[in-house]
Amino acid sequence: MKNKTFIIAEIGINHNGDINLAKEMIDAAAEADCDAVKFQKRTINTVYTTEELDQKRESPWGTTNRDQKNGLEFTKENYDEINKHCAEKDIAWLASAWDTESQLFLRQYNLDYNKIASAMLTHRELLETVAEEGKKTFISTGMSTLEEIDKAINIFKEHKCPFEPMHCVSTYPMDTEDANLYTIKTLRERYDCNVGYSGHETDVATSIAAVVLGATSLERHITLNRASYGSDQAASLETVGLNRLVRTVRSVENQLGDGIKRIIPAEEPVLAKLRRVNTL
Repeated sequence: MKNKTFIIAEIGINHNGDINLAKEMIDAAAEADCDAVKFQKRTINTVYTTEELDQKRESPWGTTNRDQKNGLEFTKENYDEINKHCAEKDIAWLASAWDTESQLFLRQYNLDYNKIASAMLTHRELLETVAEEGKKTFISTGMSTLEEIDKAINIFKEHKCPFEPMHCVSTYPMDTEDANLYTIKTLRERYDCNVGYSGHETDVATSIAAVVLGATSLERHITLNRASYGSDQAASLETVGLNRLVRTVRSVENQLGDGIKRIIPAEEPVLAKLRRVNTL
């Protein structure tokens, strides 16, 4: 039987800066029997230039990029609440840091896992900071060449930090014909390690196919309402879809078996009844 797939419900920034909404999504992930929820942490003035932040952008928080980015970012008090709420719901949480300061901030929570976002895969300083912690790290590989992934993986190998690359296509939402799921096999053979899948499609079939192809972890964005404000909402699963995904993954894990061909006990009475000739 296939080992249990580690399922991460990516809340990301779909909480829209509302801690109560974040808690509702944590509840939904826990009730669906996900293994973890994930957030995104940024130091706004580090990740974005002043020119980017000053650009005009209409959002629920104001009229500039700065207003929008600050509106989406949680405070320490918010993360304290997330940490407490996840403990109460018995679900792990992690976050992808988009800068070194954010990764250092996350250390205070002594999380079990780290995550490298696809956009950060070539950020050597951040990768070094994460790898030196020695915690299992999921590494999304969207928008990256094999040579870039090689360099990132080598950093984790040098630090003897456990890692799991995740095949990913960074379009939101992703067209299913772009999934290229055989890349899971490519990465597994190239790095001789477990490989996961981080999906941005709108259905569950692609993620199920990834599990059948051997993905050992699965990450999907979640939301309570795909019509909500936000760039990731359309590529997210609502609660019904999330429950369907987890339920189907667990069923598929049981169906895959161990690959050993045998006559099972349930076949024996059928064999006795139906087989007429045995001259081999």
